[in-house]
Amino acid sequence: MNDVDYVIVGAGAAGCVLANRLTASGKHRVAVLEAGGPDRHIWIKVPAGFNKTVYNPKLNWGYETAPGPHIDGRKITFPRGKVLGGSGSINGHLYVRGQAADYDTWAQLGCRGWSWTDVLPYFKRAERRVGGEDAVRGRDGPLFIEDQREPHPLSDAYIAANEALGLKRTPDYNCGDQEGTFLYQQMMRGGRRWSPADAYLRPALSRPNLRVIQWALAERILFDGRRATGVRYRGRDGRQETLRAARSVILCGGSINTPHLLQISGVGEPAWLKAFGGDVIHALPGVGRNFRDHYAVRVSALVKGAGSLNERSHGLRLMGEVLRYAVSRKGLLAASPSHAGGYLRTRPGLETPDMQLYFAPASYAGGRYGTAVLDTRPGMTLGASQLRPESVGHVKALSGDATEKPEIQPNYLADQIDRDALLAAMRYLRKLLTTRPLADHVVHENFPGPDVNSDDELMAHARATGSTTYHPVGTCKIGTDPMAVVDPASMRVIGLQGLHVADASVMPTMVSGNTYAATNMIAEKASDLIPTT
Repeated sequence: MNDVDYVIVGAGAAGCVLANRLTASGKHRVAVLEAGGPDRHIWIKVPAGFNKTVYNPKLNWGYETAPGPHIDGRKITFPRGKVLGGSGSINGHLYVRGQAADYDTWAQLGCRGWSWTDVLPYFKRAERRVGGEDAVRGRDGPLFIEDQREPHPLSDAYIAANEALGLKRTPDYNCGDQEGTFLYQQMMRGGRRWSPADAYLRPALSRPNLRVIQWALAERILFDGRRATGVRYRGRDGRQETLRAARSVILCGGSINTPHLLQISGVGEPAWLKAFGGDVIHALPGVGRNFRDHYAVRVSALVKGAGSLNERSHGLRLMGEVLRYAVSRKGLLAASPSHAGGYLRTRPGLETPDMQLYFAPASYAGGRYGTAVLDTRPGMTLGASQLRPESVGHVKALSGDATEKPEIQPNYLADQIDRDALLAAMRYLRKLLTTRPLADHVVHENFPGPDVNSDDELMAHARATGSTTYHPVGTCKIGTDPMAVVDPASMRVIGLQGLHVADASVMPTMVSGNTYAATNMIAEKASDLIPTT
């Protein structure tokens, strides 16, 4: 199978979907290239293993951002999955579709066929969900969506405090209207992570027309004139190999790797390509631009009257939690990073929420999220990220060598609208801490602490401690404008033949929430749009 019909680059969320859908009829030969290895790591299937996997260099591309000019020049660790299942094997499990208005905006921007009404059938086709309305939720799909198996009392208090401040409790934030407060839905099955590899790839592996090649780094897309004919890759043993695609090469590497591979293959902004001595096969200035990501800030507090997850993560109590999880799939190890949350509007005049909230009945050592070490004292963390940031960045290849990492510049907090929204969100989080019944559990705020009060001090906190929420999108957007990269009607790279993109990079604007669900939908829809006859 060195000559196949379709070569899929990347076995993450989108690649797994397409590998399954394109081989289902048995008519097409498909090969999948994955730069990482198998998803057998012990912590991948355990939900709380997020802290063990998201920064693991064996499962990760190991990216970091360029210094951020509006976040005190900081570089931010930027995990992306390098394993079967991609980032879906190391992410935080949350299943969030976004707002109906997100997709209606895509349609209004010229992406016909991508309105909420258009994409809803693909969300439903993917899901196996118990609960919600039949009109909007899927029942028979491969992607299991569960409610939390054991909600924490602090999460209940958090939701009640939101209600006391006027934010309604919403029964299903995935129905198109997000506004309200709730417990997050999770991509799990029986208390274990349910990844793209579990849902889509593994059921297709027995098909004789599917070949999955692991430890295979795609180095270059091969062209015959303006037609993509295959991919050159380097195997684990260091040898170069070639896969020929009779119909199409489909890029599913995500918002970092897809534009990077296009650029080092000669497709992109000519000035960028020439800067590192690259060939210009096809001038397409939008490749790598339009980068957007959710930037989150957090506050944490010590708690009383309700044990947090912190104390259960150390010593003999941790051993007890391991045993409990093994027996019942409940407890500390069945927990996601975020348990509860909400969507609210930070200013009058907005038609839909512009802020996503996060809550965890746990806190991190030193108060800083991402240390992967929970505090030893009882604590909780409240967070927020702006849903549709105006700040736009880029992904730019700096070398023609596929092993050289690209420049990732999200440009966080460049726009005043983003700064104002985040400031309003931090004020809201502070108000939650003083609102009963959550306030009944607060000993005192320990991060950033009671000495941080003014607008300038809060923004300094946001610049110094904010982080990615791992939601990069937009670097090969669908559309009809001069900066569009992908045709929304066929997922074909504009101006080229036999080359398609189907992953989070095609989103023309940010979706309102975590990006896995939308990426899964994009791949489901792409499996119908990419020509197979």
